[in-house]
Amino acid sequence: MTTPFPHEPGAAAGPVPPPECPAHGLGVGPGGLRRFYGPEAERDPAGLYDKLRAEHGTVAPILLHGDVPAWLVLGHSENLHLTRNPSQFSRDSRRWRALQDGSVAPDHPLAPIFTWQPVCVFADGATHERQRGAVTDSMARIDHRGVRRHINRYSNRLVNEFCQDGHADLVGQFAEWLPMMVMCEILGMPEECNDLMVQAARDMTRGTATAVASNTYVVAALNRLVRRRRTEPADDFATWLVEHPAGMTDTEVTEHLRLILIAAYEATANLIANVLRMVLTDPRFRARLSGGHMTVPEAVEQTLWDEPPFTAVFGRWAVGDTELGGQRIKAGDALIVGIAPANTDPVVRPDLAADMEGNRAHLAFSGGPHECPGQDIGRAIADAGVDALLMRLPDLGLAVEESELNRIGNIMSRHLLELPANFEPRSPKDDELPSTGRRRLPRDDSEAQSPVPHTTPAPVPAGVAAQTGQSHAGGERTDASPHGASAGRIPQQRRPAAPARVWRAVTRWWSGY
Repeated sequence: MTTPFPHEPGAAAGPVPPPECPAHGLGVGPGGLRRFYGPEAERDPAGLYDKLRAEHGTVAPILLHGDVPAWLVLGHSENLHLTRNPSQFSRDSRRWRALQDGSVAPDHPLAPIFTWQPVCVFADGATHERQRGAVTDSMARIDHRGVRRHINRYSNRLVNEFCQDGHADLVGQFAEWLPMMVMCEILGMPEECNDLMVQAARDMTRGTATAVASNTYVVAALNRLVRRRRTEPADDFATWLVEHPAGMTDTEVTEHLRLILIAAYEATANLIANVLRMVLTDPRFRARLSGGHMTVPEAVEQTLWDEPPFTAVFGRWAVGDTELGGQRIKAGDALIVGIAPANTDPVVRPDLAADMEGNRAHLAFSGGPHECPGQDIGRAIADAGVDALLMRLPDLGLAVEESELNRIGNIMSRHLLELPANFEPRSPKDDELPSTGRRRLPRDDSEAQSPVPHTTPAPVPAGVAAQTGQSHAGGERTDASPHGASAGRIPQQRRPAAPARVWRAVTRWWSGY
């Protein structure tokens, strides 16, 4: 059993460079500990996991932003122990010793992730059971057949916007949009699904200069929804939380809706992008999928092993002095659930090229009492969405070399920026939903759709959050946009004759859509 961190805040031998110093870009920091941030960690996380595993075993000391020490749990069984034992490893971030001694300031880059909030993910015991119970009970009320119909329809609607062009960015024009459209529908706020909502959802988890403004925009939309559902109940997730016997306050309901919306959106958008990347870049993967040797749900499950949408979860905090993976953990130490390294642990996956079809032992959705309650919805969105896209465009091909694909990373995930694809142009298909006038930036119907920009959105101007979502007298909405324009319409497609519609409805019902 090794000693605890050789580097504690303020105990480093020799001078420590200031946070903005170029020396912080190096992979090794004070005490010889490797940094879990910066260029090396973002460029080659798998390589970093291998180095940490070789140097420290299944639990490794690492440095977070500002060279704050923490533990990264690499082993599969060690991660299961970490997540399944809240009496040893709490989710209450207020236990973090670095917070208590002032080593971590309130404006730390990771503050949006670890700052305690009145939600179930930061709670243990009875509070966690009450709040989590309200969430899981409400999840159980979701009509999965109806959700799959929405997924299929929204998928077709998105494909309709670029199918005549012969090319598309499958991240900016599909993967980033489908989860937000479906989640807004489930929560009860489809009118809020606009370009800025998508950008804000991406931005607020990355610790950028505009993350606070993005969070404000999202929270304002959810606050409007909660106030409306207190007086105007509906058959949606927000109403179920508001009316649940757990007696949640408006703040609790808003914060849990925010948690569900952002977590489900980020995870599912990444998952869809990762599945599509594997389809376009791995000939064996695509051949097995196209040849019927692998179903889309099996392809999604394989991707959850190989490229989980969240690579790590921060965090857990030691309740008392303990031991994990041969390391002595002190009370108040921070630990990171290593999802990606656990999925590649040589003990459970000695051959990374082996198929993992039908095996759900991965940790893509974490584990224990805090395991993601909405994972089935995420799987459904990815399964049905990818299937609908490949059915419409079976000849999809990567438009660039695989080496040209770029990602942006942080300690929790790696996000594919673009996935350019080519295909034979096709005519739009009836999406069986009327045009709603929401989604995307304005354009003429004859123009190609621009992808969602992958730059950090500008801070949300004061008053925008309060204004967005309100209707004009004529019933049309104007969505606030970082480009200063209103949202464009999605043209309604001509419906088929009645007999064709009836037969289509029967076949969709039989297929579960």
